[in-house]
Amino acid sequence: MSMAYSETVETARRYYNSDDADNFYFLVWGGEDIHVGLYETPQDPVDAASRRTVARMADLAAGLGPGSRVLDIGAGYGGASRYLAKRFGCRVTALNLSEKENERNRLMSAEQGLAEQVEVVDGSFEAIPAEDGAYDLVWSQDAILHSGAREQVIAEVARVLRPGGELIFTDPMQADDCPAGVLGPVLDRIHLESLGSVGFYRQAAAKHGLAEVEVIDLTDNLTMHYQRVREELERLRPELEGKVSDAYVENMVKGLNAWVDAGRKGYLNWSIMHFRKAAS
Repeated sequence: MSMAYSETVETARRYYNSDDADNFYFLVWGGEDIHVGLYETPQDPVDAASRRTVARMADLAAGLGPGSRVLDIGAGYGGASRYLAKRFGCRVTALNLSEKENERNRLMSAEQGLAEQVEVVDGSFEAIPAEDGAYDLVWSQDAILHSGAREQVIAEVARVLRPGGELIFTDPMQADDCPAGVLGPVLDRIHLESLGSVGFYRQAAAKHGLAEVEVIDLTDNLTMHYQRVREELERLRPELEGKVSDAYVENMVKGLNAWVDAGRKGYLNWSIMHFRKAAS
């Protein structure tokens, strides 16, 4: 039975379920990890930079172990879920709305011997299918922007976290001082009316009982990442024949250019955000 999603989430689901998007993200954007990377040099491979982000965020996840339960919202192909399961021995629920991505996730998790530790669930983070207080950590990478109800997502995260549980996430955002009306090319590309901001997430987290632990500003990596993905797309373009349509590639190049331009102008922010639910 098909699930009912909000209009914004359903738009994202259709997009990530398309053959063009699935092949592009799997073959160009990083494979297991389809989020923003951390770059040591401008020539770093996209997949290596992306895995560096996972490791940096995982360093903040204090106290995880074999008895811990983790929820990865907007899990994509599940690279972070598998990393956490391997590193900490924890059980991870990978919640994601794209059935195509979820099938790849299940296959890769089984191939890596992690089918028992990584449970892949079709669903939306706007209505998390879990009981109150079910998780020790909620994790997300560059996914919450696709919600048209971002505060609701934070409320849902707070609900499913146990007392003392933590939220660690990244999200492509607008700068807190971003001028009005300048992000049109970026928003049009991703079919959104707005982006979140650090200030927005701080306010939403506080409203729903999540105290700030730290916010680590890594914005320079956002622009670098989109630039590197654009370069990789151009390099791999001959190999994408028959897998990704020319129209999709052209639209993607325009979209990536819009992100790079907005980043260079100081309109964007990308940070690791870390919050903790009050202990009871």
